[in-house]
Amino acid sequence: MKSYHGGLGVGIAGIVQRRHDEPKPGKHEVLIRVRAASLNARELMILAGQYSLPVKPDVVLLADGAGEVITIGDEVTRARIGDRVACAVFPRWIGGRFGWEFAAQIGGSLDGMLTELAVVDEQAVVAIPEHLSWEEAATLPCAGVTAWNALSGLRAPVPGETVLVLGSGSVSLFALGFAKLFGARVIATTSSDEKAERLRRLGADDVINYRSIPEWHVRVRELTDGRGVDHVIDVGGGGTLARSLMSTAVEGQVAAVGWLANEASSIDIKAIAGSIATLRRIAVGSRAQFIAMNRAIAVSGMHPAIDSVFPFADAVSAFRYYEAGKSFGKVVIAMP
Repeated sequence: MKSYHGGLGVGIAGIVQRRHDEPKPGKHEVLIRVRAASLNARELMILAGQYSLPVKPDVVLLADGAGEVITIGDEVTRARIGDRVACAVFPRWIGGRFGWEFAAQIGGSLDGMLTELAVVDEQAVVAIPEHLSWEEAATLPCAGVTAWNALSGLRAPVPGETVLVLGSGSVSLFALGFAKLFGARVIATTSSDEKAERLRRLGADDVINYRSIPEWHVRVRELTDGRGVDHVIDVGGGGTLARSLMSTAVEGQVAAVGWLANEASSIDIKAIAGSIATLRRIAVGSRAQFIAMNRAIAVSGMHPAIDSVFPFADAVSAFRYYEAGKSFGKVVIAMP
């Protein structure tokens, strides 16, 4: 079998493919034939040395992947041979509140999914919706669950509320789709008229080009008759947080998903003091949230947005393409 390895700060140039003997699952473990894997911003952060959680040396890369269970170890009860599954990013976080005791994560302190065969603890395994392809299912564990948690982890939107999603990254696209499932109005921001049109086709009710309207929070207020939005999915961190808070209605929520290294890191204390909102930092989500999200996807027939699919043999090119920042939807790597 083959797998791709990297490490904290090694860069894309430091990714190497290695050959291994076929692994065997131990007690409470399953062996998955991985059919597809996908990229997230966390992978670029790991390779750039900017990731905050532990990363083991020479780790098998990628948190996201989907495949078929082909062997089970002794005393496994959560999976059967032939099951179509993905894996929760934090296998030990079953449900409830997050804690540092649950921080072991696939593709970081645990080996990831950019491999032909993966051995994982049965606690990580989550059945995928039947209507999804392998490539679509591989997009769910990180970006999908993060968006689901950001929207519903504290208080889910109710029909008629308004959700603001920033940009057109994968978390924002998932959040847009989920917000529409909840019956919410969606306002999106983006950097170009072309992306604005694509966001409208995905269901956005209003789109703001933040390059032509840099004070986009003012436009958000105008679009909501001065009230503000009920939920914000903030993926920009320090560079956008103040405007997100200024966009939020009384008793609204801001889910802080990302913190981009090239964005300003200061937080405007006046923006915090001037809002009556809940600011919540998101750490992906639990297995229970993954399962709940999959039920919603299955019932609705939703399909994740995929930008491009690269072959396993050309995985490094997928990283370089993703790093360029031009994708709209997930970048996926398909196994042979």
